[in-house]
Amino acid sequence: MDGNKQQGLFDADNSYNADSIVALKGLEAVRKRPGMYIGSTDGRGLHHLVFEVVDNGIDEVMAGYADKVSVCINEDGSVTVNDDGRGIPVGMNKEEGKDALEMCLTDLHAGGKFDQNAYKVSGGLHGVGVSVVNALSKRLIATVEREGKVFRQTYRIGIPDGPVEVIGSSDRTGTTITFFPDSDIFETTEFEYEILQNRFRNQAFLNKEATIYFEDKRTGRSDKFHYEGGVSEFVQYLNRSKKAIHTPPIALAGERNGVMMDIALQYTDGYNEAIDSFVNTIYTPEGGAHMTGFRTSLTKTINDYGKENGLLKDTTLEGTDVREGLTAIISIRMPDPQFEGQTKSKLGSSIAQKAVSTFMNEKLAEYLLENPAVATLIVRKGISALESREAARKARDATRRKSALESASLPGKLADCSEKDPAKCELYIVEGESAGGSAKQGRDRAFQAILPLRGKILNVEKARPDKILDNEEIKNLMIAIGGGIGKEFDVSKVRYHSVVIMTDADIDGAHIGTLILTLFYRQMKPLIERGHVFLAMPPLYRVSKGKKEIYAYNNEEMTKAVEELGTGANISRYKGLGEMNPQQLWDTTMNPETRLMKRVEIEDAMQADQLFSILMGDDVEPRREFIIEHAHEVINLDV
Repeated sequence: MDGNKQQGLFDADNSYNADSIVALKGLEAVRKRPGMYIGSTDGRGLHHLVFEVVDNGIDEVMAGYADKVSVCINEDGSVTVNDDGRGIPVGMNKEEGKDALEMCLTDLHAGGKFDQNAYKVSGGLHGVGVSVVNALSKRLIATVEREGKVFRQTYRIGIPDGPVEVIGSSDRTGTTITFFPDSDIFETTEFEYEILQNRFRNQAFLNKEATIYFEDKRTGRSDKFHYEGGVSEFVQYLNRSKKAIHTPPIALAGERNGVMMDIALQYTDGYNEAIDSFVNTIYTPEGGAHMTGFRTSLTKTINDYGKENGLLKDTTLEGTDVREGLTAIISIRMPDPQFEGQTKSKLGSSIAQKAVSTFMNEKLAEYLLENPAVATLIVRKGISALESREAARKARDATRRKSALESASLPGKLADCSEKDPAKCELYIVEGESAGGSAKQGRDRAFQAILPLRGKILNVEKARPDKILDNEEIKNLMIAIGGGIGKEFDVSKVRYHSVVIMTDADIDGAHIGTLILTLFYRQMKPLIERGHVFLAMPPLYRVSKGKKEIYAYNNEEMTKAVEELGTGANISRYKGLGEMNPQQLWDTTMNPETRLMKRVEIEDAMQADQLFSILMGDDVEPRREFIIEHAHEVINLDV
């Protein structure tokens, strides 16, 4: 090891002593490593701040002391969260010699969640939520109403401006937190209404006692969320663009070993499963113990019923068979759940798995016995899924055999690249033969491959698994990308780590792009989850004057280009990629030095699942409502 490298490990005099150890005091650790506490410093982490504060209000609802939570995005970019709970305690804490309110706002592991008498169950379990928000805010104002008084304390980057003050009297109770996220910490401080709206809607479904008010003073938008039907109404909401094969949803509620369960499930005539789980109202996108207990019991109970009633003779349904077309919500509440990380994406408590499993074994079996017509529909749905799975397996095997016989096992339309390392390879999926020809001529053959598509691929949202591989374009995509398709998809075997969807900037292009994304989301989901899918961003305009030309990607850039080139500038509007010659396509859309690309990310798997069902499903009404709601966001609509 050379001397330069050693310098990072030792002091100048090569000593490694007590002074070399740095202890981050108070909330300094949060500002030093914010990702450890909120997951990231991008938009996801920013919105997590709001969730942490709102979760405290929801905890008061679950404890039976509140029924209203109000959230407001203020015109100055701050957020105010108010609840009508008991109010954060105030007064001197004898052990710490500090006001209780200040402790909650400045000490990482201080809060009522550690006292089992204060909260039996809660979502904010680590006692770090509101203090982390304080640490990552340029300014925070905490106002508490309790004991007939109004208390307030203000902070800057987690440091109190002064002691807790009494600023008035009040005959109500509750807590109000207003915070200004720190732009020195976050990549963006612009809150998105839809992200918060979706979270608050879900929490209202999971807490039927709660009413959540949401307002955005920047735009004037507002919502009120209250659902007396609870998780059953939640499932019906998720299935609003699907056709249920039985109504109402199966609702199971009860308690086992201190774990309270609220479960609703409903089968549709579709082929995709949508099972979402929550612990103390916190969404667990990676599932965990409670999800495992649910799935295990569901498979066992349906098989037992089918065999005992002569519907399954020499056949046993697999888990994927009994979950085809199923929409379900698993909501459990338990004291001291063990999560993986502060963002609580996966439950590790084994007691939850046993509780859910034994509860489901009993209650679902009772439901099936009492509702034989629905039970028969469910078993037959599983048998149909099994038959489809077998047919799909045979189709995959046939496709693999066919591809093995073809030259280099790749589609004839694919213009492959010479590079063999997937991490360095890009596949452009191009709309139409004309654009495909330009892309093949303009590309860098070393690392860029081109696969032209002829027309629109099959809408996999409405197709049986065994029918998907009958589509020639989907087969070409599957073989070119590698890794297979469906539940057997193996992302480690893909041939390109960048799969780029490149379509025209018009309605047809958008539709084709959505069809391809639907295929990836439903049949090759890890491709999106690992960050391998991108959208090419071709320019909308070419502004030229003489030998000078500027490419513009939106109306604002076009206006600036016209101003720059002056009077007499010509504006060309690109409606199709085929209108560009190979050099223009390379310069604007494919050259890594100059191109714009957008990575496709699944910000919220549940929301993405709903969106694909709405946009690509059979039911017209939810799609119409979605278009009307989001019409104000449309830019460059080409009709």
